[in-house]
Amino acid sequence: MQATQQQLERQVTEFQSLQKEYSTAVSSRSTLEAQLKENEMVKKEFDALKDDSTVYKLIGPVLVKQDRPEAAANVSKRIEYISSEIKRLESQIKSYEEKQEQKKMEVRALLLSEVVLAFVLQSHYD
Repeated sequence: MQATQQQLERQVTEFQSLQKEYSTAVSSRSTLEAQLKENEMVKKEFDALKDDSTVYKLIGPVLVKQDRPEAAANVSKRIEYISSEIKRLESQIKSYEEKQEQKKMEVRALLLSEVVLAFVLQSHYD
């Protein structure tokens, strides 16, 4: 019975660890989604600009003139990178969800075995 209790504690600790990792991944995905929306808005602004428009990039406290096609390409690359990171995180989140579900089942099985064992022991002594 003591071994089962230790297994149960270990499984619960592992489940809590999975929950933390899941929460971190969800938070990261939310941050990336906000960055993606921001970059998509910037891309729309670039698309609306005339070819001869002047573009500036903020580097620290200084605005530096930048080539419009180069700036647009940088934004497109950023969008591509952020999108791939979101996909990676979504895959990771799905994996964490599956692992959490598996841990829940393992914890339930251990709890059930504890209850059954307690019942058997009680009926044996009655």
